[in-house]
Amino acid sequence: MVHTALTPVFVGLRTGLHVLFFALTVLVIARAVLDPTDSSVVVIVLALIVGATYALGTFLPRGTQARGLLPLGWLALLATEWLGLLWLIADAAYLVFPLFFLFLHLLGRWWGSAAIAVSTILAICALGIHSGWSVGGVVGPFVGAGVALLIGLGYQALAREALQREALVQELLATRGQLAATEHESGVLAERARLAREIHDTLAQGLSSIQMLLHATERADPGRPGIEHIRLARETAAANLAEARRFIRELTPPQLDDQTLGGALRRLARTQWATQGLDVQVRVSDTVTLPMHLQTALLRITQGAIANVIQHAHATTATVTIAVENDQLHFTVTDNGTGFDVHLPEKGSVERTDSFGLQATAERVEQLGGTLTINTAPGQGTTLALDLSLTEFA
Repeated sequence: MVHTALTPVFVGLRTGLHVLFFALTVLVIARAVLDPTDSSVVVIVLALIVGATYALGTFLPRGTQARGLLPLGWLALLATEWLGLLWLIADAAYLVFPLFFLFLHLLGRWWGSAAIAVSTILAICALGIHSGWSVGGVVGPFVGAGVALLIGLGYQALAREALQREALVQELLATRGQLAATEHESGVLAERARLAREIHDTLAQGLSSIQMLLHATERADPGRPGIEHIRLARETAAANLAEARRFIRELTPPQLDDQTLGGALRRLARTQWATQGLDVQVRVSDTVTLPMHLQTALLRITQGAIANVIQHAHATTATVTIAVENDQLHFTVTDNGTGFDVHLPEKGSVERTDSFGLQATAERVEQLGGTLTINTAPGQGTTLALDLSLTEFA
């Protein structure tokens, strides 16, 4: 039997059944000894054989004790011995009560109930023949049969419920393990996506600047090395290296350590974006106070948008505007570049690294609970706009 919370109950019931059977067997032997007759010796021997046969059944393996040929043969032998004992002494009729449970357990509900009915009638007849007919001799076995049926069927119902509960518990444990694994995997994927956005908006842009500056160095006059380009490349690399170290150390927005959002954007416009040929105007009031994580998100969105402008738009000017009015944040990045058709994918797969900037921006805006719109057309520039309610950040 599978161990469950009801296992002690089942063990107790079986133990009680065994004790009852052997106690009644001892009672039969005692009556034969105390009230001797010509058949007393046969009764004692047969009672011992019945007890030994029953004891032998308790040692049957659990797996074969569930309506196989061996347990059915054992039950038939035990019932035959009991009938022989019942023929010799009326007290053997009391052994029918533990036999009720064996019939119900090994023969099933219907055949077991039929066996109980037959054995009840036999016990009543034996009591009537040996001791005379009486109301108690008739009602007693019927009451015992009814009690045995109720207890036996209740036992079977408890066993089925225990198995169902055990299966349910195992299923719940398996489901909990699957949920934990799924949540862990989701957390890992979310963290990977967040790191991808951070790296794209910081280190990738710095490396792009270094690449463009070194390109300019290659095109410089061979006789006069582009010292200025090399110096800018070194400063850009140093700034990105320090930014990466701060990002790894504390995962805070490095550009905002000691500055307002407007100041950080102006410094980027002056030190990075201008060196790549893009004049960026920043229209952000230094009096605008926003939560740090919102400033970080706006900074990253701006970096991603300007990176797209530099790489794809062939623009000369861009404007970053951040305004707050009636608890509504309005953020726009506008450029005078070539624009594009928003209904057509870029050349190649939409999952190429060229389109990751817009994808990362859309994910950031979705996390903030805002709305993102892109107004553009070929030859008419591009405007990226973000509208966000600040009531949730109060």
